[in-house]
Amino acid sequence: MNARHDASYKHLFSSPKVVQHLIEGFLPAEGLGWLDFSTLEKVPASYVSEDLRERADDVIWRVKTGEDWLYLYLLIEFQSSVDPWMAVRLLTYVGLLYQDLIKGGQIKGRRLPPVLPIVFYTGEAPWSAATDIAELLPQDPPETLAKYLPRLAYVLIDENAYSDETLAGLKNVVAATMRLKRQQRPQDLARLTAALHSWFAGDVELERLLTVWIREYLLRDLRPELDVPEAHDLGEITMQLAERFKQWEREVKTEARLEGRLEGRLEGEALLLQRMLTRRFGPLPEWAQQRLRSASSEELETWADRVLDAQRLEDVFGR
Repeated sequence: MNARHDASYKHLFSSPKVVQHLIEGFLPAEGLGWLDFSTLEKVPASYVSEDLRERADDVIWRVKTGEDWLYLYLLIEFQSSVDPWMAVRLLTYVGLLYQDLIKGGQIKGRRLPPVLPIVFYTGEAPWSAATDIAELLPQDPPETLAKYLPRLAYVLIDENAYSDETLAGLKNVVAATMRLKRQQRPQDLARLTAALHSWFAGDVELERLLTVWIREYLLRDLRPELDVPEAHDLGEITMQLAERFKQWEREVKTEARLEGRLEGRLEGEALLLQRMLTRRFGPLPEWAQQRLRSASSEELETWADRVLDAQRLEDVFGR
């Protein structure tokens, strides 16, 4: 995926409201304890891994659960192939996050805050990688060794694993992006954007975020053939998609009429040539009739030029 894909998703998850939608719609919230969403706070991912590549793709938030902070480590994966070592990567990233918090003086006392690793997967291939590092380690290690093995699991949000019915039941920005990507026809896309415009009416921030995501990612990269001009809100995009659909209908009808005329002209030329060949060579065998039925305009013209000089039917068709 290119940088614009990356930026569009990072922009989407830069909003505390979208992060709240993610938690409420796709995480086992009942097991997280009481979360105070008013405390959602973005954490800068400023640390650098050992190979000196900054983890700029990651989005990290923290939210108060009681008196403590819970860190949400959101890793956005655009790759279409599945990384079988994702659990190992996350173990490294969480360790780097802890180091960064310690260096920055964010740790009070001697206990680290809990971190919930989340993989938001947008690829096409079904996710098959282990979601717990224990699945990658020896299954029956010696008892003395077992307690020293690392432990880490992550929450997988695989957008293709959710049915349309499930997503439709969530009036949720994150679910909306998943549904928007699945629409194949412009009229369906326009219908869904109209529904989203109705759902999020009055929430200027969510409308703006969705509009940017639709314009920068969905229309320019996934569906560039729609060729929709820039829009500033969901209502404007809905109208533009509806107008684009009407234009498509007109183009399709025009093409159909032209194709119909062409097919009719070819059929007439083929029948005329068949009569000429029959008068010259008698009833036509099946192979000759088949050639006439499937011929292009150029072939019919070439064969017609050969009728008068040909000594045999085969000479007409170049056999």
